[in-house]
Amino acid sequence: MKGFPDLPPLWLVLFMGLAWLLARFVPLVGTVDPLIQRFGMLLAGLGLLFIFWAALWFWKKKTTIEPHHTPGTLIVEGPYRLSRNPIYLGMILILSGQVLWLGALSPAFLIPLFLTVLTVRFAVPEERALEEAFGAEGRVYLKATRRWL
Repeated sequence: MKGFPDLPPLWLVLFMGLAWLLARFVPLVGTVDPLIQRFGMLLAGLGLLFIFWAALWFWKKKTTIEPHHTPGTLIVEGPYRLSRNPIYLGMILILSGQVLWLGALSPAFLIPLFLTVLTVRFAVPEERALEEAFGAEGRVYLKATRRWL
């Protein structure tokens, strides 16, 4: 759809809505275990913290956080020592937490699908942009740091 903002948070909202619909109308196997629900909330909270921690580094380095823009600074500190994509990793944790909280099996297949969308639409193009913008320094970072964990 031309003009539609292709942004990861919108994809996350879409996948969270799909997870809710699947759990509600096609649960396959469903169980609402309070312990699993609490773990799901913890996982989602951890995902939010990871996103805020990573976003803080964009603010500190005064560079754009928006995908599809040319990076102005190579961030290799903070959560970027652990993952090349800590914001996307946080989003995956949020979706995984929601799936656990919902207590149904059917939305579980959305997690690898969301991971694929983030990889193909955002992570791979951003890695190419890092290489183009930062050359050898970017390649060293890409080789030394895992995409997810």
